Amino acid sequence: MDPSKLNFYAIGAAALSTFLIGGIWYSPALFGKAWQAETGIDDEKLKTRNPAPIFGTSFVLALLMAFNLAAFIGPEATLGFAVAAAFAAGFGWVALGMGITYLFESRSLKLWLIDAGYHTVSFTVMGLILGAWR
Repeated sequence: MDPSKLNFYAIGAAALSTFLIGGIWYSPALFGKAWQAETGIDDEKLKTRNPAPIFGTSFVLALLMAFNLAAFIGPEATLGFAVAAAFAAGFGWVALGMGITYLFESRSLKLWLIDAGYHTVSFTVMGLILGAWR
């Protein structure tokens, strides 16, 4: 596949979408407090962390994920295929792979539902952006 045929604006927008979704998903309005309770990360610990390397590295990783997804679905994919493939990647690979790790780490089902749900939704939205913006 020729990478020059990929829409790099769509890839950037897809990567940014993970931040928008994550900001909402992990906010106190949705799953933030439950996530904190399940991980043991309280407000005080959050205040001590330097957000620059966390968000910077996360964005680079999101760009790589969006690029990988764009290459996987291809530049000529229909919107329906792009969304279905992205959902399959988010749930079928990421969420279920996390499930195996969480089992061995004795993490809770609740934490898996929060984190796996985020990745499934994020990948699906990335597929929507990549499929719609050709």
